[in-house]
Amino acid sequence: MVIIADEFFTGIPNMHSIRGSKPRIPDNYLKALDQVLEGVNDEKLLGLAGDRPTAEGLFLPESYRYERGDSDWDILQRAHAALNETLAQSWQGREDNLPYESPYEALIMASIVERETGVPEERAEIAGVFVRRMRRGMRLQTDPTIIYGLGESFDGDIRYRDLRRDTPYNTYLHHGLTPTPIALPGADAIHAALHPADSDAIYFVSKGDGTHHFSTTLEEHNAAVSKYQLKGRKPNRPAEPG
Repeated sequence: MVIIADEFFTGIPNMHSIRGSKPRIPDNYLKALDQVLEGVNDEKLLGLAGDRPTAEGLFLPESYRYERGDSDWDILQRAHAALNETLAQSWQGREDNLPYESPYEALIMASIVERETGVPEERAEIAGVFVRRMRRGMRLQTDPTIIYGLGESFDGDIRYRDLRRDTPYNTYLHHGLTPTPIALPGADAIHAALHPADSDAIYFVSKGDGTHHFSTTLEEHNAAVSKYQLKGRKPNRPAEPG
C-alpha cells in the first residue's frame, strides 16, 4: 500500500464486536489519528444508536482513508454512514417473504451469519438455514449468540450450563433473533441475510476445517456431529429439534 503525503488507512475488521472494534491502526501512525472516544459507552456512539441499547453492528467493517488531524470518531461516523447506505441498498433489493420486520433485524441476522462462518461461499447457505428455522418456529440455536451473551465471562469453551444460562442472547432458550447485532457484519454477510440460499437444510455443524456440514434431518445432523466433532462417538446430548 502506498502512503501519499499525510494520508493513511485504517481498517475495521469483520466479525469483531464493537466491544473491541476501535479502528486498527499501525503503531507508527497512531499519532496521526486523534483519539477522542472514551470507549463503547461514549455518548457519541450511543447517540448513533438512537433508541437502540447499543451501537453494536452499526459500522461497516472496511478500510478507510484518513488524514493527519482526523479522529477515531471521524472514521466511525464514516463507517456508520457506509453501513446505513449498504444496508438500505440491500434491503431495497431483498428477496420476498423474509422473516424480518425491519432492516435492523436483517442486520442482526447478518451479524450472526458473520460470526458463524469465515467461508464466503457458506454465508448464504447458513442464512438460509436460519431463515427456514425462523419460518418453522424453531430456535436458531447458534453458539456465537451464547458467546456474546456470556460477555467477558466466556473462557473459550461453551459448556452445557452455558446453553441453559438465560441471557437475552441465548438462542437455545429464546425464539427469534437476538435483541441487537452480535458483531460488525460486512457487506457480503448483509447480502447473504437478504438473499439466503434456497435448500432444505435446517441444521449445520462445523467439520473442523472452517467449513460446515449441512443436514435436512435431526438424525443426519446428530450423525454429522458424531463424525466431525466426536470422532465417531455418539453425542451424550443429541441436538434438540429446535
